[in-house]
Amino acid sequence: MSKTLQTAWPELPTAAWRETCATLHLFTQIIGKVRLSRTPWLNHSWHVTLYVTARGLSTSPIPDGAGIFELELDFVDHALRISTSEGDARTFALAGHSVASFYAKTLAALAELGIDVKIDEMPNEVPNPVRFSQDTGHASYDADAVHRFFQILINADRVFKLFRTGFLGKASPVHFFWGSFDLAVTRFSGRSAPRHPGGVPYLSDAVAIEAYSHEVSSAGFWPGGGAIDYPAFYSYAYPEPAGFRTTRVKPDAALFSEALGEFVLPYDAVRISEHPDGALLDFLQSTYEAAADAAKWDRAALECSLGEPAVVREIS
Repeated sequence: MSKTLQTAWPELPTAAWRETCATLHLFTQIIGKVRLSRTPWLNHSWHVTLYVTARGLSTSPIPDGAGIFELELDFVDHALRISTSEGDARTFALAGHSVASFYAKTLAALAELGIDVKIDEMPNEVPNPVRFSQDTGHASYDADAVHRFFQILINADRVFKLFRTGFLGKASPVHFFWGSFDLAVTRFSGRSAPRHPGGVPYLSDAVAIEAYSHEVSSAGFWPGGGAIDYPAFYSYAYPEPAGFRTTRVKPDAALFSEALGEFVLPYDAVRISEHPDGALLDFLQSTYEAAADAAKWDRAALECSLGEPAVVREIS
């Protein structure tokens, strides 16, 4: 394998950055909750997500009276940057902070900019949560591992966005959920789904019920943990149609995880592939087709060919 390919899809062993991953997860929750506290609710919690940028993960603009502000976790300079539409900014380094000190520093920086924010201090979707202001245990920051994670997000974001162009129906942006700590893209059949039963650990039932109000085929990238203790791409359907989990999907390294109830493709299988983008696209497309065919989606009405730069989609 060439050095260029290794750099583009870097190694990221879960064990090597487990503590940093846990700390970074909580950093994203803090800035995500700032967006949550100020942004009107949008279907499926799309108003709370973060987005991949040229430097890391951003909240995108957040309303503040007649102006806006934005928080960005910069994984190039390894800093939190807060910017306002009035031209003011505050920046501080990510390394050297516990979750508690990062939380205090973030709120203090916002206050210096005249932005009064109060957030729910309890983390979501993590076991044994500790209030942000009291969490001095999570304090690891391996800059090299974070940059490798960022490179994976750049690659996944690129491929997910290409995959998204092949769908005419309702589809989510490619966005990063700070609760579950994953980059995701979701397609919708257009039909309502049975009421979600809730019961997602450390997540409000009301949020889960609203998120899964309609039939979906959803895919994403997750750095791993619990039942899947390695970085992986995933794909699931809600509600899960009969025959979905037994469908043969691509590439051969993909498998259905009974523990998670979804298809999983280990990240390393993509990383070492001769054509990583193609292997990931095969996974996204084949698992979507498995969901859409099993649930009898109107694929002819919902799909189109993948988009090309500067080429207008043909309308027959």
